[in-house]
Amino acid sequence: MNLYRPTAVIAGVFFLLTEVGAIVGASLYSPIRDVGDYITGAGPDGSILLGLLFELLLVIAAVGTAVTLYPILKRQHEGLALAFVAARVLEAAIILVGTLSLLTIVSLRQQFAGSLDADPATLSTIGSTLVALRDWTYLLGPNFALGAASLFLAWLMYTSRLVPRGIAVLGLVGGSLISLSAIAVMLGLYGQFSTLGLVVALPVFAWELSLAVWLIAKGFKPVSILATPATPATPLAAAR
Repeated sequence: MNLYRPTAVIAGVFFLLTEVGAIVGASLYSPIRDVGDYITGAGPDGSILLGLLFELLLVIAAVGTAVTLYPILKRQHEGLALAFVAARVLEAAIILVGTLSLLTIVSLRQQFAGSLDADPATLSTIGSTLVALRDWTYLLGPNFALGAASLFLAWLMYTSRLVPRGIAVLGLVGGSLISLSAIAVMLGLYGQFSTLGLVVALPVFAWELSLAVWLIAKGFKPVSILATPATPATPLAAAR
């Protein structure tokens, strides 16, 4: 089991980094969403760029969780383990698209804000379009794709008992709720950043946080899935 202890700690740290990257990043680049016509104003580019760096940390950590856990998860079910990796990579790719949209806003503001050659109305429209793109990527990435990844991982954790089943059940509930919430937002039932939308996201946040703490503090539970399968003897070897 000691051979798998570093893997558990690394995976736990990656999960914690996803939370830090998501929360800190969103708080730092919030002026782009909250300040009207940011692209034509004097916006705090420094905090925006720092926030986007934290979002890159989120992307790296999200992929890191999948890469770190895959060698262990595939012992339980290789197909679902690959699905978890694919969902995490998809989530990271979608987040990057949103990151690029916000970087584009900063670049346009630095290039054209206050310029006589630029039409403020046009810049404002472009800025609103890029913010809308960012909102959709946030819905499809850290909501829908994250929910799918959480379901795959939680089910593997539940069936293998690598972690306490209570934590795995929390992942199953959180992953289901955040995915269904993304669909509800797409259908216009409520706003993405409404109170209900934020409340529905709490279980998946609690799942990743509890999983991270358990992996760092306790590691994987000693179950047979972690044992390397014995190589079956060949007829020639048996004869010997």
